[in-house]
Amino acid sequence: MYEGAIQDLIDELGRLPGVGPKSAQRIAFHLLAAESADVGRLVAALQRVQAEVRFCVTCYNVAEGEQCRICKDPRRTDDVICVVEEPKDVVAIERTREFRGRYHVLGGAISPIEGVGPDDLRVKELMTRLMDGSVTELIIATDPNLEGEATAAYLARLVGPLGLAVSRLASGLPVGGDLEYADEITLGRAFEGRRRIDA
Repeated sequence: MYEGAIQDLIDELGRLPGVGPKSAQRIAFHLLAAESADVGRLVAALQRVQAEVRFCVTCYNVAEGEQCRICKDPRRTDDVICVVEEPKDVVAIERTREFRGRYHVLGGAISPIEGVGPDDLRVKELMTRLMDGSVTELIIATDPNLEGEATAAYLARLVGPLGLAVSRLASGLPVGGDLEYADEITLGRAFEGRRRIDA
């Protein structure tokens, strides 16, 4: 335990997701040894994010205005919505350059253990977007874990009566991976999603 300001900094850094006590201590001492200009830029960036960044009023992705750049882009198609858990998932999908539709960010996944139910997510807002009849396909791109699967199943049942095409991202073996390191669930999904090879 340290005294005063340095301990306060370690404690605050330790509250960040994925930052444990040792990492918080390392970051704190790195900042202590850094040039004041470097620390000033970090402080300014944090203050700017706090002041300027909000959630898009349409899809709930991060935005610096009312809408995010994807919702403002007229070249995107309006008939397909890809549902993701968090804004970071939008970035991951955008890197593939495969999807040209719109997004909807739920803000998490259903997790009874953590007390997160459908009412804690942006499901109601998704249903409002689907009601106007312009969307023909819903792609559910939640994480391939228990929470993501539960969320996907819930959404599929909920939107079923709307007559939309509902699909789920395929999951299986990663490119460049070895079979011996794959877990049983991943291997099982890879078998379920196998495709015929045309010779």
